Amino acid sequence: MSDFINRLLRLRRGPWEMVASVLIALGVIMLMQPVAITLYSYSFIITLTGTIMFIVVSHFPE
Repeated sequence: MSDFINRLLRLRRGPWEMVASVLIALGVIMLMQPVAITLYSYSFIITLTGTIMFIVVSHFPE
């Protein structure tokens, strides 16, 4: 776990792409769930944040 955090702090592409992908997946899951309107309300923002984050992170060094 500490190795993952160290890689995040060094601004490397791999760990940040994983975080962005998890945000995108979380946003899609929140969009498709039929239970809580609050989760549905924030799903677009979470998905958009993950997408923009993925675009920015793709320019980080390996």
